[in-house]
Amino acid sequence: MFTYHMPTKITAGENAVKNSPAELILGSKAIIVTGKTSGKRSGALNDAVSVLDEHSIPYMIYDKVENNPSIESTAEGGAAAREFGADFIIAIGGGSPLDAAKAIAVYAANTPGDDFKLYDIFTGSYKNKPLPMTAIPTTAGTGSEVTPYSILTLHREQTKKSFSSPEVFFKTAFLDGRYIAELPLQTARNTAVDALSHLIEGFTNKNSSPSSDYIALEGLRVLGNNISILKDGRPPAELCTDFLWAATLGGMVIAQTGTTIVHSMGYPLTYHKNIPHGMANGLLLGEYMRRADLEMPWKTDLYLEALGMDSIDEVCALLKALLPCDTVFTEEELTEWTKTSIKAKNVRSCPFDVTRELEINMYKKCLL
Repeated sequence: MFTYHMPTKITAGENAVKNSPAELILGSKAIIVTGKTSGKRSGALNDAVSVLDEHSIPYMIYDKVENNPSIESTAEGGAAAREFGADFIIAIGGGSPLDAAKAIAVYAANTPGDDFKLYDIFTGSYKNKPLPMTAIPTTAGTGSEVTPYSILTLHREQTKKSFSSPEVFFKTAFLDGRYIAELPLQTARNTAVDALSHLIEGFTNKNSSPSSDYIALEGLRVLGNNISILKDGRPPAELCTDFLWAATLGGMVIAQTGTTIVHSMGYPLTYHKNIPHGMANGLLLGEYMRRADLEMPWKTDLYLEALGMDSIDEVCALLKALLPCDTVFTEEELTEWTKTSIKAKNVRSCPFDVTRELEINMYKKCLL
């Protein structure tokens, strides 16, 4: 028995936003959630604003979303949305603005106070439904446009933490390759590896199903046809929508399965060492693949075939080429980080038994 739920309506192709105003406009007053630069640089913000102006929809822009958004900034965004009277959200950017928008949607409809404390979002302890949202991704990695997850920085625990609710799926999403065509090369690499990580983690996950496996293998085929291009430079414009589609397929997969310890072990690298999320995943993915292979070698064969690669070693060589990292780690800090990572829910999703000692050994093999 298995289930499949992915309620987001996707519109893909050049000028998707301008050509589909009914899918963008989900209410009468909008708050646009974005970062300082990603929406403007990509052209996505201009496209969204032009549609709103054309249809006389009032809007405000909340562009205070940090890389790795904090719970505090999302609560601030929710307060701004309430004050403005917004009744829907347009999220524009990479994983950070899209994840932040989900939390802002909750805080916009639920005032943190006596009946809803700032951190209750992680337990789903809110009364009112979040605002409806549409997503315009400007990176090809997180797949947040089709997941019910929001990953937020939690300073009091010195890590990142996710909340999940079917109510924070985006209603609609737009995939337009033009928005990622001018990404910095290393950002394009990091985000592509993030998508790769989602597809492999979902495919090897204890929660996988025939439907999620089918989607994962398709995503791996699309990504496998293109990812090696990133060793030499940014992808040509005609392939950019393929990268976005692969990332969206990865999001569809983990929306059903969740992630694994690759993600929970990667969060401290981002929080403490400022390593981008996709790169953090990629630094740990090789050792995860080797351990998963011991439990399900038939799945290894299938995902390698989809990627067009012959071995895990070949995947690891590609990861090494795409992710130059000179960060220095110490055994003491790696051991300390496992105190938090071992408590993550996705520990139980791995195809192998996970102990704190195993996590310490994985960290050492990957990072020392």
